[in-house]
Amino acid sequence: MTPGVRPGGDGGGPPGRAGRGGAGTDPPAVLRPWTVDDAPALRAAVAGDADLVRQTGGADLSTDAAAAAHIRRHLAPHGPRSYALAVAVDGLAVGNVGIGAVDEVHATAWVSYWLAATHRGRGLAVAALVGASSWAVRELGTFRLELGHRVNNPASCRVATRAGYPAEGVERAKLRYGAEWFDVETHARLATDPAPGVAGLPVR
Repeated sequence: MTPGVRPGGDGGGPPGRAGRGGAGTDPPAVLRPWTVDDAPALRAAVAGDADLVRQTGGADLSTDAAAAAHIRRHLAPHGPRSYALAVAVDGLAVGNVGIGAVDEVHATAWVSYWLAATHRGRGLAVAALVGASSWAVRELGTFRLELGHRVNNPASCRVATRAGYPAEGVERAKLRYGAEWFDVETHARLATDPAPGVAGLPVR
């Protein structure tokens, strides 16, 4: 999994709707480990989405077999410095929250996230980020979680802010996609920060 920015693509929907693990009218949504059975869903999510292609490191996900190999190599392995949680809606993987660069000495980690275009705009990315962040604090003992987004990605900024990650500053030319460099706004959340007013997805 390539560390860095993931397109939250999520700016609408009432806070917390998607985070109740199936309450209300939304289908059940949870965070869970990736398996090779998710290969068709991963291929479909990335196909035709240039932003996701860049942010999955340009990996070959054009076939189910290639997607399965990517899952085995980058998404399925768990720990000790990197974790990937599939955002699953009614059993279908539609996104990912990654927790990487886990540093046990300083109790820090870097968070990344993406969501398939078909499931953006309903609060799901926010609920997924809240749930994964709570899991990292509880299970990994993480005190400081950091993330970043390109300054030209306001949707991802909204996801971070609503999930309880205040902005801390801009790092110039931190990411390069192709020949273009992008400034990145960094956000962070401390274990002692107030809880966001959004219900997080449960981790299975």
